Amino acid sequence: MRIRIALIGAALTLAVVPISEDVVEAAYSTGVYPRLQAILTSASNVIGVALFDVLILAVIAGWSGLLWRDVRRMRGAQVLARLVWRTGTWSAALYVAFLVAWGLNYRRVPLEVKLEVRYNAVTPAAAERLTRLAVAELNRLAPRRLPTEATLRTALWPAVADVQARLGAPRAIVPGRPKRTLFDPYFRAAAVDGMTDPFFLETLTLSTLLPVEHPMVVAHEWAHLAGYADEGEANFVGWLACLRADEAARYSAWLFLYTEALGALDDATGQAVSRELGEVPRGDLVAIAQRVRGHRNPFVAAIGWGVYDQYLKANGVEQGTRSYTEVVRLVLGTSLGVDAIDAVAGATT
Repeated sequence: MRIRIALIGAALTLAVVPISEDVVEAAYSTGVYPRLQAILTSASNVIGVALFDVLILAVIAGWSGLLWRDVRRMRGAQVLARLVWRTGTWSAALYVAFLVAWGLNYRRVPLEVKLEVRYNAVTPAAAERLTRLAVAELNRLAPRRLPTEATLRTALWPAVADVQARLGAPRAIVPGRPKRTLFDPYFRAAAVDGMTDPFFLETLTLSTLLPVEHPMVVAHEWAHLAGYADEGEANFVGWLACLRADEAARYSAWLFLYTEALGALDDATGQAVSRELGEVPRGDLVAIAQRVRGHRNPFVAAIGWGVYDQYLKANGVEQGTRSYTEVVRLVLGTSLGVDAIDAVAGATT
């Protein structure tokens, strides 16, 4: 009983008591978390199945089994009281485990603060230049070698470690072994490309991803493993990492950023820029769109993204799912992003 009360008390305290971003950054995100990540991801990498699936199934089976036991042994009011108490206790335990294993990263110092985003540099003209650079790079890199899981580790992981070092991380992550999940049908229906398991710190990816998508999706999830919980920040870190990896990863990164930057342009400018795309990248974008349309269920997607939007907002991400698009602001408004753009533009002139 005391343990249950302590768990609920701890969960409520962590949920409502504010913690300084600087404290979270110093004590957790660059202190406890990197060591914990190395332990949990190293352990989960050894196991071929997704431990996240095992956890969810175990919770559902255990909760259902105990409910059935209570229904057989008790009366209605007692069953209801047990149900409420158990659900509250288990929810509190999962919430505390979530925060300790990964979730506190939502409360760290935002990258836009650490990197001092220059908002006056994020203009329509800059977005157009970025989109045109993306088109030029896609056309240039189109005859690329497709990525494999082996090249992800040999090329992409060191690149993620390099970006981490530039952002002041005390140690490089242990890369998560990309795994499939029992929730893959939901991922397809909701148009979700991947997920970072916040309990065992695994990397879960959609089974139907195209090879050209895989590097950027994995880089995004590895950025989450590096402690960048915000979706826009994970996109930014993943994009920077891919640019430092091989040609397959760079192509994947520009394919992703092209669609993000294109959304910042007015219709006329966007159409004019898109006409400059070569046959190969245009075909890849069409294939991605067909993949998404072929599996996406509008109802499931609306519910799933709506719930995720509330989840992000509950964890301090005020823009919710709109945070995905923040990558363009980070690319254009930070010296790290501008340096990456200049390096690419300089290499191609």
